[in-house]
Amino acid sequence: MTMTLDQIVEETSQLPADVVAELVDRILLAQHGGIESEVEAAWKKEINRRIAEIEQGKVEGIPTEEVLARVRKTVGL
Repeated sequence: MTMTLDQIVEETSQLPADVVAELVDRILLAQHGGIESEVEAAWKKEINRRIAEIEQGKVEGIPTEEVLARVRKTVGL
């Protein structure tokens, strides 16, 4: 039996966020292949730099609710 997209969304809404993230990663990998090692290394370096800036107090994070509100406003939701 084939599930509809709505059914898949409903089923995944019951899962923990880390499981959903893993599912999305697996789907993207299956559909588009892996990330080039140079690109992955560059992103890891950038991620570590940003984490260090937050931990050192050089930058302040923006609360998720505020970010989502900005996105909704930008896309007109």
